[in-house]
Amino acid sequence: MAEILFIKTSSLGDVIHHMPAVTEARLRRPDARLTWLVEEAFAPLVRLHPAIDTVITGALRRWRRALLRPKTWREMQSFKQAVRANSYDEIIDTQGLVRTALIARYARGRSHGYDADSIKERPAARFYNVQHNVAREQHAIARNRSLCALALGYSCVGAPDYGLDRRQFRSAGDSPYGILLHATARAEKEWPEANWRALAAHFGRSIDLVLPYGTAAERARGARIASGIARARVPEWQPIDAIARLIAGASFVAGVDTGLLHLAAAFGVPLVAIFAGSEPALTGPIGGGPIKVLEGRNNPVPVEAVAAAVTAIVERPRTSP
Repeated sequence: MAEILFIKTSSLGDVIHHMPAVTEARLRRPDARLTWLVEEAFAPLVRLHPAIDTVITGALRRWRRALLRPKTWREMQSFKQAVRANSYDEIIDTQGLVRTALIARYARGRSHGYDADSIKERPAARFYNVQHNVAREQHAIARNRSLCALALGYSCVGAPDYGLDRRQFRSAGDSPYGILLHATARAEKEWPEANWRALAAHFGRSIDLVLPYGTAAERARGARIASGIARARVPEWQPIDAIARLIAGASFVAGVDTGLLHLAAAFGVPLVAIFAGSEPALTGPIGGGPIKVLEGRNNPVPVEAVAAAVTAIVERPRTSP
């Protein structure tokens, strides 16, 4: 049995963009054992993918903030042991960073990654046993799929398949609700808070609205947006697998360029994406459901345009499962 290790540690959007490559690898290598190395925060989501046999977790971000603590060194030692515990036929690092390339080099097996002309951090390329050229102008999903296909010896065919069945995550009998994804890690990707409040007020008359968050600041922002709108609420914090189920059950999602937006696309949930400081051609949402991308690089996308787009995708008849 072939042993294959995927290294895609973070962030949430990157992890989701790697899922179609895993689905395709399972289809083309049905007898292989697939392992995924990922940051601990995203491990619950990775475990939802039916093609993955084993998950190795690390806490690279958390360890960097606490290098002097004995607990950190104990956890790092356990992580190193987990990485070296098995021998792999192929190790594929689709992250393309120096730190992930070093992990690929440390693991036991033949490592694959992007070459110096197509990798995110150019020095990382020197650590791979095999380097592949994958055009940087491609969407992130296509780059992940291409690198894995080159490493495993097949060609990419068909539309991306995230391996997630929305029907398995939805709860029967739930009242309809929409999700507003106002939070993003980069300020240039944000949509004005006043616009979110106007959008919430518009749809809060006809449907329940949920505003999830990841940090205390995002929770406070969501509370301000929902304040005074009877059908809008900020839920308690939930782990990523619970958030996945929340998103899968939504009637629609409207959000900025953030990981949860791409999770909605993966499930095929009708969504409207508001792009301000990023390029949709490289990281825009791709999925089987209705998707509308609105761009506003110089001026914020008008509230009316977002509201009209949400109404259009919700009322749009579905022509495929």
